[in-house]
Amino acid sequence: MLKFIKHHMDTISGIEIYPIISLSIFFGFFTMLLIWVFSYSKDTINELSEMPLKEDNEL
Repeated sequence: MLKFIKHHMDTISGIEIYPIISLSIFFGFFTMLLIWVFSYSKDTINELSEMPLKEDNEL
């Protein structure tokens, strides 16, 4: 089964770029997410963590 799929994938021209594009998108997304998480303001994080404990009229 794998030989059948691999043979047909080898015959498609230009298909070798798709794994590179997928890896680049995956790596870029998680790198940007990591940067966003570490650069997020501590005050905002504390404010968001206290939201469930606040009364409705304090918003």
